[in-house]
Amino acid sequence: MEKTFTVQIGAHPMTFSTGKVAKQANGAVVARHGETSILATACITDKPRTGIDFFPLLVDFEERFYSAGKIPGGFIKREGRPSETAILSSRVIDRSIRSLFDETMRHDVHVVATVLSVDQINPPNILGINAASAALSISDVPWGGPVGAVRVGYREGALVVNPTEEEMLDSELDLLVAAHADGITMVECGSKEVSEELLVDALDLAQREIMKLVNLFNEMRAAVGKEKMVVPGPMAYPDIEEWIRSSLGGEIREAVLIHEKKARETKIASAREKALEHFTEAYPASGDYIAASIDELVKGTMRSLIVNEGVRADGRAMDQLRKITCETDVLPRVHGSALFTRGETQALVVTTLGMMGVDDQILDGLKQDEPAKRFILHYNFPPFSVGEVRPMRGPGRREIGHGALAERALRPLIPGEEEFPYVMRVVSDILESNGSSSQASICGGSLSLMNAGVPIKKHVAGVAMGLIKEGEKVAILTDIQGLEDHFGDMDFKVA
Repeated sequence: MEKTFTVQIGAHPMTFSTGKVAKQANGAVVARHGETSILATACITDKPRTGIDFFPLLVDFEERFYSAGKIPGGFIKREGRPSETAILSSRVIDRSIRSLFDETMRHDVHVVATVLSVDQINPPNILGINAASAALSISDVPWGGPVGAVRVGYREGALVVNPTEEEMLDSELDLLVAAHADGITMVECGSKEVSEELLVDALDLAQREIMKLVNLFNEMRAAVGKEKMVVPGPMAYPDIEEWIRSSLGGEIREAVLIHEKKARETKIASAREKALEHFTEAYPASGDYIAASIDELVKGTMRSLIVNEGVRADGRAMDQLRKITCETDVLPRVHGSALFTRGETQALVVTTLGMMGVDDQILDGLKQDEPAKRFILHYNFPPFSVGEVRPMRGPGRREIGHGALAERALRPLIPGEEEFPYVMRVVSDILESNGSSSQASICGGSLSLMNAGVPIKKHVAGVAMGLIKEGEKVAILTDIQGLEDHFGDMDFKVA
C-alpha cells in the first residue's frame, strides 16, 4: 500500500512515497521536488564479506535520458558509463550518508538513486540525497541516520533555500549541506568570494531546514519502517589487544612521530609483522584482526599526541603549513606549467589554451541547452605517487571528484569570454601524495594559468583543514597530511 509524506522546504514542498514500486529492495522511496523525481533504493547482503578491512558501501546515481525527454547521442543510443555529473552526484550522496554507518560492518550495502524525471527547475542531486536517506531510514539496513540535505543560494541580498536552476545563474553562493539531528555530515560550496559571516548564516539556515526533513524521515520510519537487521559485532580477542598495547605501544609511538611518510609506514609495518609472528601458533587465522588492532593503536596514539600533548606526527604546530616550493615554466613547449610542492605532496600542473568552438567541451547530459565548457580541469592520481603498484585504467570516481573540486575553486576567477576568448584545459598530475593533493592542484593550477598568460583576477590557494575531538578536547589542524586525514574526524578543504 502506497503512503506519501510531504514537507515544505523553502518555497517548495518535497514529497516522499513508498510501498508502490521496487518492493523487493530493502528500502525504496520515490521522491519528488516540483516535477523532478527520483527513485532511491537501499539493499544489503545477507552475509558479510570476508577478507576486507573497510565497510563496503556502493552508491550509484543513474541518469536516464528519458527523464529529460532526450535520446542519448552517438551510435548506440543508450546510456553508457556514468557522466561526470552522475559521478559527482553519487559522491555527494556517499559523503552525506557514509559516516553514519558502523565502520566495522562488512555487509555490502548498495544505494541507487535513479533519476526518473527532470523539470529543469529543481536539480536532482539534492533530491537524491534526501531520497537515499528516506530509503535507508525505512529499510532494515542498520544505519545511524536519517540525514537531510538542502542547497542555499544568495541573490538580491538574501539567502534562498533550494533555489531553482534559473535563480542560481545570478547567485553569489552555491552551498550544499547534509546533516542529521546532531550535526553536519557533508558540506560542498562554491561562491564568489562571500564573507565568512554570510557563510555561517547560510549554514545555520540550512541546518534549520534540514531538521524538517530529518523529522519527516523519522516519521516515515515510525509509520512504515522495517525493524533494523541485527549485525553481529566483530570478534574480539582481548589478549591480542593487550599484548599489542603493552609490547608494541612504545614502538608505535616512535613510528607515529617519524616525520617522513615512507619511513613511518615501514616502522609500523615492522610492528605489525612482530605481532603476526607472535600469534602465529595461538591465533593462526587472526591476521586481519591483528592488522586492524595495530591500525587502532596508531590512530589512538596519533590522536592522543595531538589533543593531550599538542604534538603532530611531523612535528608541526597546529596552525603550521608544511614547507612550500613553487616553480613555473618547468616544461618546454607547453603553454603554461607549474610544479607545486607542499611537504610530501607534489603536483605538476599544465595549462593548454585552445580555440572556442573547436576545443570547448560539449556536454550531453540531462540539462537542456547546457552551454559548452571553456574551462576544464583534470586531475590524475597515478599509483607511483604513493609508491604503489596497480594497473592504470583511466580516471576513477575519486579523480573525477578531485578534479571537479579544483575546477570549482578556480572557475570564479577565470576571465570572461569577451576578455579572453580561449578554451583553457588544466591538467594536474600528482607526482607525490601525502594529503591535500586536490588543494595542491588548486595552487598549482593558479600558477600554471598565470604562466600561460591567462589574466585570472587573483591568485587562488587551497588548504585542507582537520579536526580531532576526544571528549571535550578539540584540536583544529591546518594543512593535514595523510595520517591526520585517515584517522581524523574531519577533512575540510577550503580555497
